[in-house]
Parts: sequence; structure tokens; C-alpha cells
Amino acid sequence: MEACPIPVVTVQTVPYDDQKPGNSGLRKKTMVFESKRNYLQNFIQSVLSSIDLRDRQGCTMVVGSDGRYFSRTAIEVIVQMAAANGIGRLVIGHNGILSTPAVSCIIRKIKAIGGIILTASHNPGGPGGDFGIKFNVANGGPAPDTVTDKIHQISRTLEEFAICPDLRIDLSRLGRQDFDLENKFKPFRVEIVDSVDVYLNLLRSIFDFSAIKGLLTGSDQLKIRIDAMNGVMGPYVRRILCDELGAPANSAVNCIPLEDFGGQHPDPSLTYAASLVEAMKGGEFGFGAAFDGDGDRYMILGQNGFFVNPSDSVAIIAANLPCIPYFQQMGVRGFARSMPTSTALDKVAKAMKVTLYETPTGWKFFGNLMDSGRCSLCGEESFGAGSDHIREKDGLWAVLTWLSIMAARKQSVEKIVRDHWARLGRNYYCRFDYEGVDQKAAFFMMRDLGAVITDKAFTSQKFAVGNSVYSVEKTDNFEYTDPVDGSVTKNQGLRIIFTDGSRIIFRLSLTGCAGATIRIYAESYERDPEKLNRETQAVLGPLIAIALKISEIHERTGRKGPTVIT
Repeated sequence: MEACPIPVVTVQTVPYDDQKPGNSGLRKKTMVFESKRNYLQNFIQSVLSSIDLRDRQGCTMVVGSDGRYFSRTAIEVIVQMAAANGIGRLVIGHNGILSTPAVSCIIRKIKAIGGIILTASHNPGGPGGDFGIKFNVANGGPAPDTVTDKIHQISRTLEEFAICPDLRIDLSRLGRQDFDLENKFKPFRVEIVDSVDVYLNLLRSIFDFSAIKGLLTGSDQLKIRIDAMNGVMGPYVRRILCDELGAPANSAVNCIPLEDFGGQHPDPSLTYAASLVEAMKGGEFGFGAAFDGDGDRYMILGQNGFFVNPSDSVAIIAANLPCIPYFQQMGVRGFARSMPTSTALDKVAKAMKVTLYETPTGWKFFGNLMDSGRCSLCGEESFGAGSDHIREKDGLWAVLTWLSIMAARKQSVEKIVRDHWARLGRNYYCRFDYEGVDQKAAFFMMRDLGAVITDKAFTSQKFAVGNSVYSVEKTDNFEYTDPVDGSVTKNQGLRIIFTDGSRIIFRLSLTGCAGATIRIYAESYERDPEKLNRETQAVLGPLIAIALKISEIHERTGRKGPTVIT
């Protein structure tokens, strides 16, 4: 007996005024999505309605998650609503699992109209943790402001959403599942795909896998330790680094994606990946790496816990691109970094005679440059790097790049970094994060600080701290004019640039789910070979003292110190 077509239902709803997506989509406490009536459905409808009806009819979309709590519930709703809104086909990762780089890869491979990623990146998961929904467009990258603004506008006036509440899918069964809907000529199709396959095939085309395998299995085998932090990267690490490239199975730890990341904060930093740091300090392993919840961020450690600053990492990758077959074939068209990222990449660009772009924080700005053929490699100080193979930052790509460089140069992580400093100088760099600050206190502090540093009198100031004297050369609130489309992005961070090239930067971030995060960045460039091995905090201490004094951050926020220092 033939099954009856599944009904499409229109549900009346009331709009919410807090569904404006940021650079990383819409992030809230999980309980907001779970407990507020139709909160999830409203936002999904706003995303789907932002796609022109003519483009939406019968199109293909990709759906993936980092496996955090509430993802399976959200995927079921997304499937039911996609069907009701005319989407023709959904491609979903096995058990709902797809890393953010893999989503970008699949969107581009199958020419999908876009994709929905359920992640709050490096934020904690679980019922008391955070949840997020990110929309990526047809180039595989995060939605630009024009799209997120449209989603927000729709969300503010939404009165109804369409859904097929009786539609059920099996996320554990690979293959096609077809459904007949009422009032729809063609069946609605869901394809559950292997989470790793398409992405792995792309990586095979980029790297010399045999060279990396030789490094990990040869007579001088490099012992590695990779921490997936119970996020989405577990299946990728096991399949690619262990099964494909020969690293012993016990090289990879915390590889089962868990809804609460095992109680960890899935942030690949010295603070939150402390167990990896301790393991590396023992000296047994020559290379260590950790990933965040959705797999787009990474941290690199050398033997004895030698830490590679993310800003240095992207510069060193750029300086060694000839080690990667992809760049041997494609050439190098330009580099880009976010404004707060250290200027180490600028030194490489100058040496290689390659154009360098300085953008606001947010991968969508890099995507525009890449789509126009201007940029081959990009990175951010927040543990993100990538190339034009996809339109997202890519943690495993960065790790494989480092292993490729080590295989080609036959040097340790520390030796590669120190050689780089000796050749181009060292950018001492650190970031102070004040997380969960009261939003009003953060806003007023940044407003008042902006008024102080952009006052004409400030630019003639000198600051003496101990034996150091810093003369202000330039101050501004960073503004970016996109060279591709001419769009202007303002208020992207307060900068103080000193005559010796040192910088202090203040940024307000709202990607957390509780309060605001204030970030302070300090950077100082050193060319003297005798001064390349000093402690970072000793070098940057005077700049940090200036930053704390002029911002009055402790007085204004009630904090005694930063939550995290990178």
C-alpha cells in the first residue's frame, strides 16, 4: 500500500527581536533555543526565507553539526522546514556530524545553494552550554552582511513558518531517503553521507600524503599527539591521520564527539587544552595539535610544549608554501590577515613580493578576496588559518600543512619557528580576553576609550614604563573598504600604533553567549638576533601596562585580570 503524502503545515508565530546573526551566526545559551516557543523555528524560517523563492525551489542545501547537545533535535526541525519551504534536497553528515571545513567543501563540490552548520565553535556545549546556527552561502563561506541583515529583518516581522511535522529521517543510515509531500510534484530527498569522504578527497589533492606518511611511519618516526577535544574532529583525525597517514591509533585522544564535549571547553588554547600541553611537556611527542568544537580552529605545539603563536603559525605557513603541491600548481596570489593578527605575515608578504590585505575579523572578508582571485592564504590570531581550497578556516588543513613543512625541511617545530624569526624577525604578541563582561559596562568603556585615543592631543603623547618609552604615531577605529565590492565596514577595533611599530588594539566581541568579551592585543617587533628569545610577557609588559591604564578596564569592569591570556 502506497504511503500517504506528508502534509505541509503553516504555524502562526510571534517574532523575536534578538535574532541578529553575527560573524559566526546566531549564538545563544542552549536553553534559549530549547525553551523559548518557536525560537529555533523562527530563525530557520528567516534563513530559508532569505533565499529568493525562485532559487529555493528544488535547490540543494548541506546540513551539519559539531555534535553538541540539541543538534539532533535541531536537524530534525531543519529537515521538516526545508521540505515545507521548497528545498529539493538536503545533504547531511552521518549522525548529523560534519566539521565546518567539511560543510564548506561539500557546498562547493556539489554546487549547493548554501548550508546550515549547528555549532557554537569553541564555546562549551551541553544543556547548560551554548548553541549556534550558522548559514553559509553558495561559495561555501559564512553569509555576508547583506544576507545576515536580510535574515535579521525577516526575523523581526515573521508571523508564520512552514513545517512538515510528520516527516522523520534516520541520521544513522547512509544513503538516500525520499519523501512525497502534499502539493509538491517532485519528492523531497535527504542524503546521509559519510562525514569524512568528500573532505578527505579534497585534502588528497592538496598535500603529498606519501611524504606526510613517511614522516609519521618512517625509521625516524615523528611521534604526534592530537587532541580532538571530544568535538567534531574525532572521526576526521582517526580516519585521516591514523588510518590514511599511518599515525598510531593512540596518537589521537578525545576522539568521540560528545554532546557536552566531555565537560571540556572545546577551545584549542593553552588554557583550555591544558592536558595536551602537559603531555607535550614530557618530551615524548615531537608534534602536538588540538582542535575546537567544529574543527575550524587549531593549536600547534612542538616538543617539550613549545607553543606556536597563531599569528606566527600563519606567517610560517605562508613562508613555506612551496612545500605544498597545491601551491606549486596554483601559485600564490596574495595573503590576508585580520587587523588584530600580528604583522608577522606582512613581513613574509614583503619578502615574497605578494600583496597583503588587512581585513576586519570574520572569515567572510577573506572569502570575498578569494572569490575574486586576490588571495591564496589567510589567517587570524584566534587560532584560524586557511587557503582558497574552501571558504572557511580549516584546522586539519593547517595541521597537515605543518606536517608537510616538517617532512620537507626535516626540522622540528621549534627549529622551524626559530629559523623564521632569525630570517624575518620576531613579532612578540599576546592577547588578553575578558570574557562575560557586562555588555553595558563593555560598551561604555569602549566608547569612552575611543573618544580618548582619537582625540588630537593623544597622538602627541609619550608613555614611559620602566626603561621603555613609547611615542604614539597613529590612532584610529579600524575601518575597511572591501577592494572587491567597495563596501565599507566601520568600528572594527581601536588601534594605537607607536613610532617603533608596536601596537595596542582593543576589540569588543559578542560571539559569546553570556555578556561581552573585551580583547586587548599587544604587539612588538624585534629584529635584533640577540633579543629573539625573551619571554613574551617581559617584552610586552610595558605595552600591557599602558593598555590597562588608558582603558581603566579593571576599574570599569570590576575584573582583577583577564579570563584567558594567549
